[in-house]
Amino acid sequence: MPVLTAGAGLHETLALLTSQLRPDANHKEDMVFLKDVFSERSLGYLMKIHEKLRQYERQSPTPVLHSAATLAEDVAEELQSGPMSTEEKELLQLLTSPHLKAVLSVHDTVAQKNFDPVLPPLPDDFDDELEEESVKIVRLVKNKEPLGATIRRDEATGSVIVARIMRGGAADRSGLVHVGDELREVNGVSVIHKRPDEISQLLSQSQGSITLKIIPAIKEEDRLKESKVYVRALFDYTPLDDKATPCQEAGLPFKRGDILQVVTQDDHTWWQAKRVGDSNLRAGLVPSKQFQERRLAYRIKMGTLPNPKSPKKPAYDQGCDKEDCDCEGYFNGQYIAGLRRSFRLSRKDRQGSSGEGSDAEDSDFLTYEEVARYQQRSNERPRLVVLIGSLGARINELKQRVIAENPHRYAVAVPHTTRPKKPHEKEGVEYHFVTKQQFDADALNNKFIEHGEYKENQYGTSIEAIRSVQAKNKMCIVDVEPEALKRLRTAEFKPYVIFVKPRVPESRRRRSATTSPGGGDHGRVTDEDLQEMRQSAIQIDQQYGHLVDRVLIKEDSASACSELRGILERLERESFWVPLSWVRT
Repeated sequence: MPVLTAGAGLHETLALLTSQLRPDANHKEDMVFLKDVFSERSLGYLMKIHEKLRQYERQSPTPVLHSAATLAEDVAEELQSGPMSTEEKELLQLLTSPHLKAVLSVHDTVAQKNFDPVLPPLPDDFDDELEEESVKIVRLVKNKEPLGATIRRDEATGSVIVARIMRGGAADRSGLVHVGDELREVNGVSVIHKRPDEISQLLSQSQGSITLKIIPAIKEEDRLKESKVYVRALFDYTPLDDKATPCQEAGLPFKRGDILQVVTQDDHTWWQAKRVGDSNLRAGLVPSKQFQERRLAYRIKMGTLPNPKSPKKPAYDQGCDKEDCDCEGYFNGQYIAGLRRSFRLSRKDRQGSSGEGSDAEDSDFLTYEEVARYQQRSNERPRLVVLIGSLGARINELKQRVIAENPHRYAVAVPHTTRPKKPHEKEGVEYHFVTKQQFDADALNNKFIEHGEYKENQYGTSIEAIRSVQAKNKMCIVDVEPEALKRLRTAEFKPYVIFVKPRVPESRRRRSATTSPGGGDHGRVTDEDLQEMRQSAIQIDQQYGHLVDRVLIKEDSASACSELRGILERLERESFWVPLSWVRT
């Protein structure tokens, strides 16, 4: 086999390697494939280009001239001054093409090392009353972005003071402007007698270079390291609608469920934060937790906001509306424990249930929840998956399908009941059969996440039943009333909450019956039914939406099952944001 010389290039090496490939009986297909790849003409061209660039780089090239663009313009003008041959016409076309002109412009910029923007000369008309060492002239370059600083007027002295510096903004990146600095001039215009809103408008209208005359604070604050505090927003926020914000342009809009990185909490009223995943590096102002809670308390006191302590209990998914339904857990001939939904209130009883469970909701105001990234490790029990559903979602059927497809991976908690055991049933398979006294004692000791009565028999799902499933290294899937979420949101279970709601069509022009929008033919529904479904989804979202990790819109059973299956698979291999208290050790 020929030996490569020390000076052999990559192209020569490739050619030599290709010539040495000899297909044999054992690896014929592999060798033919490699030979075809190495013999590809485009690959050979790339290798030659690579070698030329490496040779050129080793020569440490320097620009021949610093004005190639000007030279090209002179040549083009000279060509146009007289008759042109075919070659000259082609050269003129090349020299005047936008692409070549752009390349030559970049070449001249690099050759001249003209990377920094051109700033105006320093002003030399300083105020005589200011000592030279106490005045700082700051020149910044910004595009259409805000300066990234807010100002206030000192009530005692009347001076215009820098109130805060937005992390990642133009002022912050410069490192020259600090909180407490006194602003005197903007582009030579005095701001001493101007209102703060006039100064803000002057700053926002300045484009390109901007020159500030400031008097540094007596003690400049040390620039704090960027915070690693992350929170999940539990409410929507629009700065343009907030009259209390010190600067609407500096505000950060966000939606409920957005993850925010709080970069500074120096101001107890207005935090600075960034949206995780946002390409904008500049932080924005958001109301602090304390300030937002005070505002909500005031609005409740004034009657402009409903009291969260007395919410109206929404109607939830019942699974089945037949009053004589026993809803046993059979699916495709296979029994799956814990699928009974019959102990839930029947449809006609919903009106009288509005007061139950109202104390299950946390009375704290919904502002922010501190979170951290979490990924399930191989030695940890699977996370609990909790399904809640609005009317018509039929989450019981959805759960049945997913578990029936893979019963070795997914399971449900076996419920408890006080009804007599049927001949075909086994203890701990269909139900845990207990006496009424034992059931009442367990309910009194808060051992059930939810329980109820049906046909004078008690039914309930216990916490131990969930633990039993997880101990088998299976992912436990439960469907509960929304009120049960608070009980389940613990570091032990780390629940992933999925809100399932049917795709409800818009109200039709005439009142008539239609098939169930949740998927499948489960009877006919009227316009009143559709309106009830819409209202149910709205109420659940308003009261419990901040506890939901994923909303699943159920078009039909097959697509919803496929989407749920994908969510469960990602839970085992991807990381998710969870409350910080769940991952603290």
